[in-house]
Amino acid sequence: MNIRKARTEDLAPIMRIYRNAQDFMIESGNPGQWGHEYPSGELIRQDISGGNCYVLENEKEICAVFALFEGIEPAYRIIEQGQWLNDEPYVTVHRVAKDWNSKGVVRMIQKFLAANYSNIRIDTHEKNLPMRSALIRNGFSECGIIYVRDHSPRIAYQWANKGGNEV
Repeated sequence: MNIRKARTEDLAPIMRIYRNAQDFMIESGNPGQWGHEYPSGELIRQDISGGNCYVLENEKEICAVFALFEGIEPAYRIIEQGQWLNDEPYVTVHRVAKDWNSKGVVRMIQKFLAANYSNIRIDTHEKNLPMRSALIRNGFSECGIIYVRDHSPRIAYQWANKGGNEV
Protein backbone atom coordinates (compact mmCIF):
# COMPACT_ATOMS: atom_id res chain seq x y z
CA MET A 1 0.00 0.00 0.00
CA ASN A 2 1.04 3.54 -0.70
CA ILE A 3 0.17 6.66 1.33
CA ARG A 4 0.00 10.04 -0.36
CA LYS A 5 -1.68 13.42 -0.01
CA ALA A 6 -5.17 13.47 -1.46
CA ARG A 7 -5.96 15.41 -4.60
CA THR A 8 -9.18 17.12 -5.63
CA GLU A 9 -10.00 14.31 -8.06
CA ASP A 10 -9.93 11.87 -5.12
CA LEU A 11 -13.03 13.42 -3.53
CA ALA A 12 -15.60 10.92 -4.87
CA PRO A 13 -13.78 7.76 -3.69
CA ILE A 14 -12.95 9.44 -0.37
CA MET A 15 -16.60 10.30 0.23
CA ARG A 16 -17.60 6.73 -0.71
CA ILE A 17 -15.21 5.40 1.94
CA TYR A 18 -16.60 7.83 4.53
CA ARG A 19 -20.18 6.82 3.69
CA ASN A 20 -19.28 3.14 4.12
CA ALA A 21 -17.61 3.94 7.46
CA GLN A 22 -20.67 5.90 8.59
CA ASP A 23 -22.94 2.97 7.69
CA PHE A 24 -20.65 0.52 9.49
CA MET A 25 -20.57 2.59 12.67
CA ILE A 26 -24.34 3.02 12.69
CA GLU A 27 -24.93 -0.69 12.06
CA SER A 28 -22.45 -1.73 14.76
CA GLY A 29 -24.04 0.33 17.55
CA ASN A 30 -22.12 3.59 17.21
CA PRO A 31 -24.59 5.98 15.54
CA GLY A 32 -23.49 9.02 17.53
CA GLN A 33 -19.90 9.40 16.39
CA TRP A 34 -20.45 10.48 12.77
CA GLY A 35 -24.00 9.67 11.78
CA HIS A 36 -24.44 10.42 8.07
CA GLU A 37 -23.52 14.09 8.41
CA TYR A 38 -19.83 13.95 9.36
CA PRO A 39 -17.46 14.47 7.75
CA SER A 40 -19.07 16.70 5.15
CA GLY A 41 -17.85 17.03 1.60
CA GLU A 42 -16.97 20.65 2.34
CA LEU A 43 -14.77 19.64 5.29
CA ILE A 44 -12.97 17.05 3.16
CA ARG A 45 -12.46 19.63 0.38
CA GLN A 46 -10.88 21.91 3.03
CA ASP A 47 -8.67 19.04 4.24
CA ILE A 48 -7.53 18.38 0.66
CA SER A 49 -6.86 22.03 -0.20
CA GLY A 50 -5.02 22.51 3.10
CA GLY A 51 -2.77 19.52 2.43
CA ASN A 52 -4.13 17.65 5.46
CA CYS A 53 -5.98 14.79 3.75
CA TYR A 54 -4.11 11.57 3.01
CA VAL A 55 -5.18 8.42 1.20
CA LEU A 56 -3.94 4.85 1.27
CA GLU A 57 -3.91 3.15 -2.11
CA ASN A 58 -3.64 -0.49 -2.95
CA GLU A 59 -2.70 -1.60 -6.47
CA LYS A 60 -6.10 -0.62 -7.84
CA GLU A 61 -7.76 2.10 -5.84
CA ILE A 62 -8.00 4.31 -2.75
CA CYS A 63 -8.86 2.04 0.17
CA ALA A 64 -8.53 4.32 3.22
CA VAL A 65 -8.35 7.98 4.20
CA PHE A 66 -7.26 10.10 7.16
CA ALA A 67 -6.55 13.71 8.06
CA LEU A 68 -3.27 14.83 9.63
CA PHE A 69 -2.65 18.08 11.46
CA GLU A 70 0.54 19.46 12.95
CA GLY A 71 0.42 21.77 15.94
CA ILE A 72 -1.84 22.13 18.91
CA GLU A 73 -5.27 20.50 18.71
CA PRO A 74 -7.59 22.78 20.74
CA ALA A 75 -9.69 19.84 21.98
CA TYR A 76 -6.55 18.27 23.47
CA ARG A 77 -5.66 21.17 25.76
CA ILE A 78 -7.75 19.71 28.58
CA ILE A 79 -7.68 16.00 29.29
CA GLU A 80 -9.66 14.39 32.11
CA GLN A 81 -9.31 11.06 33.91
CA GLY A 82 -5.70 10.74 32.83
CA GLN A 83 -2.87 12.61 31.14
CA TRP A 84 -0.90 12.72 27.93
CA LEU A 85 2.30 10.69 27.78
CA ASN A 86 4.32 13.90 27.34
CA ASP A 87 4.02 17.57 26.44
CA GLU A 88 6.26 17.41 23.38
CA PRO A 89 5.09 18.61 19.93
CA TYR A 90 2.71 16.15 18.27
CA VAL A 91 0.64 15.50 15.18
CA THR A 92 -3.06 14.72 15.38
CA VAL A 93 -4.82 12.14 13.25
CA HIS A 94 -8.53 12.62 12.55
CA ARG A 95 -11.22 11.07 10.37
CA VAL A 96 -9.67 7.62 9.79
CA ALA A 97 -11.87 5.49 7.53
CA LYS A 98 -11.34 2.45 5.33
CA ASP A 99 -13.19 0.36 2.82
CA TRP A 100 -14.72 -2.93 3.90
CA ASN A 101 -11.86 -5.17 2.78
CA SER A 102 -8.81 -3.24 3.95
CA LYS A 103 -6.91 -4.55 6.94
CA GLY A 104 -4.01 -3.06 8.88
CA VAL A 105 -4.91 0.56 8.13
CA VAL A 106 -3.99 1.89 11.59
CA ARG A 107 -0.67 0.00 11.38
CA MET A 108 0.08 1.54 7.97
CA ILE A 109 -0.79 5.05 9.19
CA GLN A 110 1.33 4.61 12.30
CA LYS A 111 4.34 3.35 10.33
CA PHE A 112 4.00 6.25 7.89
CA LEU A 113 3.79 8.84 10.67
CA ALA A 114 6.39 7.28 12.98
CA ALA A 115 8.96 7.66 10.22
CA ASN A 116 8.57 11.45 10.55
CA TYR A 117 7.06 12.25 13.95
CA SER A 118 7.81 11.16 17.49
CA ASN A 119 4.36 11.89 18.94
CA ILE A 120 1.02 10.94 17.47
CA ARG A 121 -2.31 11.74 19.11
CA ILE A 122 -5.75 10.54 18.12
CA ASP A 123 -9.17 10.19 19.69
CA THR A 124 -12.27 8.11 19.10
CA HIS A 125 -15.76 7.54 20.43
CA GLU A 126 -16.10 5.08 23.31
CA LYS A 127 -18.40 2.92 21.16
CA ASN A 128 -15.93 2.70 18.29
CA LEU A 129 -14.61 -0.64 19.49
CA PRO A 130 -12.82 -1.61 16.25
CA MET A 131 -10.77 1.61 16.30
CA ARG A 132 -10.07 1.39 20.02
CA SER A 133 -8.82 -2.16 19.59
CA ALA A 134 -6.68 -1.24 16.57
CA LEU A 135 -5.07 1.65 18.43
CA ILE A 136 -4.11 -0.48 21.44
CA ARG A 137 -2.94 -3.32 19.19
CA ASN A 138 -0.63 -0.88 17.39
CA GLY A 139 1.08 0.57 20.45
CA PHE A 140 -1.08 3.57 21.30
CA SER A 141 -1.72 4.25 24.98
CA GLU A 142 -5.13 5.25 26.28
CA CYS A 143 -4.54 8.60 28.00
CA GLY A 144 -7.92 9.93 29.19
CA ILE A 145 -11.01 11.78 28.02
CA ILE A 146 -11.14 14.88 25.83
CA TYR A 147 -14.15 16.79 24.52
CA VAL A 148 -14.68 17.66 20.86
CA ARG A 149 -16.31 20.81 19.48
CA ASP A 150 -19.85 19.73 20.30
CA HIS A 151 -18.68 18.95 23.86
CA SER A 152 -19.14 15.20 23.48
CA PRO A 153 -16.47 13.02 25.09
CA ARG A 154 -13.85 11.02 23.21
CA ILE A 155 -11.20 8.62 24.42
CA ALA A 156 -7.76 10.08 23.76
CA TYR A 157 -4.74 8.00 22.71
CA GLN A 158 -1.09 8.76 22.13
CA TRP A 159 1.88 6.96 20.63
CA ALA A 160 5.30 8.33 21.56
CA ASN A 161 8.60 7.15 20.16
CA LYS A 162 10.79 6.63 23.15
CA GLY A 163 13.92 5.99 21.12
CA GLY A 164 13.84 2.50 19.74
CA ASN A 165 10.08 2.05 19.99
CA GLU A 166 9.19 -0.41 17.29
CA VAL A 167 6.31 0.43 15.07
